[in-house]
Amino acid sequence: MRVLVIEDEPDLLAGIARALRDEGYAVDTAADGEDGLFKAESWPYDLILLDVMLPGRDGWEIVRRLRERGRRVPVLMLTARDAVADRVRGLDSGADDYLTKPFALDELLARVRALIRRGADQPAPVIPLADAVLDLRARVVLRKGRPVPLTPREYALVEYLALHRGCVVSRTDLYDHLFGEDDDTLSNLLDVHVSNIRRKLGHDFIRTRRGHGYCIE
Repeated sequence: MRVLVIEDEPDLLAGIARALRDEGYAVDTAADGEDGLFKAESWPYDLILLDVMLPGRDGWEIVRRLRERGRRVPVLMLTARDAVADRVRGLDSGADDYLTKPFALDELLARVRALIRRGADQPAPVIPLADAVLDLRARVVLRKGRPVPLTPREYALVEYLALHRGCVVSRTDLYDHLFGEDDDTLSNLLDVHVSNIRRKLGHDFIRTRRGHGYCIE
């Protein structure tokens, strides 16, 4: 899953990005409103973490612009402004959730998982997949009750296909959602990950649709 973090406090931006990457998310960052809006309109993110008070454009304007242009990406607003009127303004502008600084990292990550599930119309935190189970809370694939040792990127690929199960997902779509702006996106990297997952979960776990992409049925 690909996440955009728009935050002008350098230490907080770096800390959030590092925590998300440690969880296996592809992360892009922006330190001001202009750059943040440009990236938010340029890439199909699965979630945007958006500070309210930003140089250039504030968070309220960014989320309003995105909604006016039909962008449905889930938005979690982050702010030190905890007045009820500010929270109402953020939600009425089109934000999906609101978290007041300072916040616990575990709560932030839980809200990230919940919003990504909601954005994919997957309210349940557990998805059955053939003889395996995907636990979105623990971010793990279980087989016969035991975790399958997947790398963070392999897990991210399984998760994205599982959230779109039954649909063929194109290679372009997978690259857009699984790799951030600083990632190495060699042409055969996706094939390597798919091959490794099949070795661990079975050849038919991910199906190839020649000329179209991949799917989990």
